[in-house]
Amino acid sequence: MSGSKQAFPKAKTNGLTYADAGVDITAGNDLVTAIKPLAKSTRRKGADAALGGFGGLFDLKACGFRDPVLVAANDGVGTKLKLAIDSGIHRGVGIDLVAMSVNDLVVQGAEPLFFLDYYATGKLDVAAAREVIAGIADGCRQAGCALIGGETAEMPGMYHGGDYDLAGFAVGAVERKKILPAGTVKAGDVILGLASTGPHSNGYSLIRRIVEASGLALTADAPFAKGKTVAEALLTPTRIYVKSLLKVLKKGKAVKALAHITGGGFTENIPRVLPKDMVAQIDLDAVPFPPVFRWLAEAGGVAEREMLRTFNCGVGMIVVVAAKDVKAVSADLRKAGEKVAVLGSIRKRKGKEEQVSYTGTLGA
Repeated sequence: MSGSKQAFPKAKTNGLTYADAGVDITAGNDLVTAIKPLAKSTRRKGADAALGGFGGLFDLKACGFRDPVLVAANDGVGTKLKLAIDSGIHRGVGIDLVAMSVNDLVVQGAEPLFFLDYYATGKLDVAAAREVIAGIADGCRQAGCALIGGETAEMPGMYHGGDYDLAGFAVGAVERKKILPAGTVKAGDVILGLASTGPHSNGYSLIRRIVEASGLALTADAPFAKGKTVAEALLTPTRIYVKSLLKVLKKGKAVKALAHITGGGFTENIPRVLPKDMVAQIDLDAVPFPPVFRWLAEAGGVAEREMLRTFNCGVGMIVVVAAKDVKAVSADLRKAGEKVAVLGSIRKRKGKEEQVSYTGTLGA
């Protein structure tokens, strides 16, 4: 009969299910249950960190901002994930995921408010995923931001074996008058460097190539980190500088600019916060050069300039201050737990020269 409602096809006794296609909804639900306490542990003003809704809620008014500008950042962990997957050490990359975005927020003067993650895999391993998300929660606590939601995607055929991928999304806020860089950077200002914990989350395609060429197994003793295996040492999480920097930023306007040293190293990242007519003059003799970077340079035959445009070389954050504020800002940062080095100064640019100039030698 025309217009009549057609009956739903009768199910076959051997009919296919979503699980047969490789997607386990039950495992996904189990993961949500397992991570709810982790999300709750990141609770802060403005968010109750409850999971399960279609979107995460955040009350900006509850944070006390008067004239806020929102700042957003997103990033991943790159091929460092391959080391985590191959070694079965998953928690650290969760911290990395948060660090790469929240460190980008604080360089603009912003306080990270909330974070969302995306976890994609071929077949969901609840235990491994929980470890990753435990790391994400740890990173959020370190940054003072709330984990308010995320997405887990099980996509058979897209990923193989235990492979997974991560993406993170962070949102922060800063009072309009406190956005960095301040626009006051000038010749004579001093460049401070805050120590990194290692390569952080950059350059791992080259790192993995060097490890492979060296013949070292991931389970072998690391020649650059006593008491750790190669995998354990190279999976050291990225340092999160948020709380220490926010303490200094809230004290006044001494900090003129911040630069997060990620992929591209000093060479590519410092110019992003400099006026076009200024140059950062870096004394490489003053750059801390941890054993992991010395080993990478020697084992891989990596030239100094390539090291400087690929790795952080021991400095994960750059802080620019007036000469008169160096002592006070350095003291505050050290009190907050940072290792601080005076790396150089700002000078006028000559013609079209590069905006980062080097003297000295790495690891001298």
